[in-house]
Amino acid sequence: MDMGNQHPSISRLQEIQKEVKSIEQQVIGFSGLSDDKNYKNLERMLTKQLFEIDSVDTEGKGDIQQARKRAAQETEHLLKELEQNANHPHRLEIQSIFTEAQSLVKEKIVPFFSGGNCVPVECEEDIQDIILRLTHVKTGGKVSLRKARYHTLTKICAVQEIVEDCMKRQPSLPLSEDAHPSVAKINSVMCEVNKARGTLISLLMGVTSNETCRHFSCVLSGLIADLDALDVCGHPEIRNYRREVVEDINKLLKYLDLEEEADRTHAFDLRQNHSILKIEKVLQRMREIKTELLQAQSPSELYLSAKTELQSLIGRLDEVSLEKNPCIREARRRAVIEVQTLITYVDLKEALEKRKLIVCEEHPSHRAVWTVLAHLAEIQEEVFSFDGNRADKNYIRLEELLTKQLLALDAVDPQGEEKCKAARKQAVRLAQNILSFLDLKSDEWEY
Repeated sequence: MDMGNQHPSISRLQEIQKEVKSIEQQVIGFSGLSDDKNYKNLERMLTKQLFEIDSVDTEGKGDIQQARKRAAQETEHLLKELEQNANHPHRLEIQSIFTEAQSLVKEKIVPFFSGGNCVPVECEEDIQDIILRLTHVKTGGKVSLRKARYHTLTKICAVQEIVEDCMKRQPSLPLSEDAHPSVAKINSVMCEVNKARGTLISLLMGVTSNETCRHFSCVLSGLIADLDALDVCGHPEIRNYRREVVEDINKLLKYLDLEEEADRTHAFDLRQNHSILKIEKVLQRMREIKTELLQAQSPSELYLSAKTELQSLIGRLDEVSLEKNPCIREARRRAVIEVQTLITYVDLKEALEKRKLIVCEEHPSHRAVWTVLAHLAEIQEEVFSFDGNRADKNYIRLEELLTKQLLALDAVDPQGEEKCKAARKQAVRLAQNILSFLDLKSDEWEY
């Protein structure tokens, strides 16, 4: 249809579609819940557009009816996606874990800062457990879930940092107020900073309604201004004391920017994260080495060079920046396990090859252990190729094979032979490590 002669109803529908399109990314990236203010705003905007679409007069014309139907379907699709984002089972799982963290903060952590009591040591363990559970929440690559998980992790990791900072580092002792008139003010500000840590944690976790981030930021900035106004010229020890307190305040101010940071794509979408990309590059090379070893006609010729390169890959993983992100830390930990498992496999195959060249009498129990080790090498090759979950028949079969080898080792009687005892112990450890590696490959973890 000529744009100059386009029907007014078609033009109106295109205007509405353009407005709907303008909020599409907000809907796709919505990471909150159905009772959030932003959810209600988006829902109201989309519903309004549906009413606008419905009010367009088609005049009984087929092309306008089809255009109106398409516009309505697009809008309804976004409404449905908004609802699914807010009520996705994994989004609700994230919220459930966050609610648990809120209870921990309210009952055990905040009282420490307000009452001067010690944060129980088990609180650190509880926080770490919550963080680990969050890193294992499946997102399926869905932007809204990645964003929700990262928002939650960011807050809880901040609480962990603040708590650990107070428990592990030795705080500066207040200077004597007789040393200089400014010391009394610095001491007073330092006491306020200690209390502010509890307020900050309450704000981050949403367990207080008595403070806002904006007001709290103004309070902290005011404390810095008070410290900057003090005249401490010619007193380096007092100047250093003031600097330490200012640094503590700046650390607290940094945490107030977490919400803005968590909205940046590179933060929650770890597929674009530099550290993750480095880990993936290492894993890619490790898999290439594994394929070369498993497909080579004479793999023994590759053992030395493979182990050397695999060790260098471990070094590269050690250099990866964790960026205080538990997901990156977990990704690196799993990558290290994968590379180390391949190194262990190469060591075992090399030992089995060397044993073939040695012709001598050996204890029957020792020979039985080596037989199990040969079976474990074969099973490990299958584990390397496994790609599924724990419900797969192949997983169950491999698990049964490994259990069978553990039982075979349990049946070996060393008859007092220390060498055989050590060999059996090492073989048991290897079988257990392969079983753990199988579990790691099947738990469907993602960034």
